[in-house]
Amino acid sequence: MENEPLIVKVTDNVASILINRPQKKNAITFAMWQTLAETFEALSADQSVRAITLGGEGADFSAGADIAEFDTLRSGESARGYEAANSAAFASIRNARVPVVAALHGICFGGGFGLAAAADLRLATPDALFAVPAAKLGLAYPQDAMRDVVGAAGPQMARYLTFTGNRIDAETAYKAGFLLEIAAPDELEQRVAELAAIIATNAPLSVRASKLAIHAELSGDAIDVEFARTAGDKTFTSADYAEGLAAFQARRKPEFIGR
Repeated sequence: MENEPLIVKVTDNVASILINRPQKKNAITFAMWQTLAETFEALSADQSVRAITLGGEGADFSAGADIAEFDTLRSGESARGYEAANSAAFASIRNARVPVVAALHGICFGGGFGLAAAADLRLATPDALFAVPAAKLGLAYPQDAMRDVVGAAGPQMARYLTFTGNRIDAETAYKAGFLLEIAAPDELEQRVAELAAIIATNAPLSVRASKLAIHAELSGDAIDVEFARTAGDKTFTSADYAEGLAAFQARRKPEFIGR
């Protein structure tokens, strides 16, 4: 429904998630953190979905966590539960079965920056602004989310953003490697949709294996390495590999089924 805090649609193997609280700069409530995790997990389990896009309704991507809830839900003992909900949302994006492409415009701060950092690919408009203001609030940024920030923007930029709380513009984020591309405001949605569509037409097992291999390379975890190796091995005997070869030899477009 259009008045829901998250709008979810699936078209042609691509799922789109829109944070829909523009009157509050798409600030994310505790309930929304929970719903984000549930939504990404459900879409990951849907074998018809081959790519996911994430954006924000209105002028901004997201101002991050809704500070209006901090007095009651992010203080004392309750803070751990709030952080767990944050971490679950970030993990649901990071661990999504398919690539996640983020469309960023306006402000992308705090937890909103964390959501973007957890995505696989990020595109933004020239007016986009990025910040991690935890130090200005006296909070610590979750360690798992920090791993995403370091992986997406590099350790130097991660230190700058978190130590200072300063904002950076789209051009600076692009030069740091955080952004894949800067697109004109009237072209961002189309560019993200085009990129997701390209991903969705490729062999799902191959794309999955690549995502796992990149994750394993960044984490250095032996379990992640084994997951990636197993996923890669599956492609060698897959129907999609046979289809890809047949299509190449016949000079036609392949039709992959994900098996």
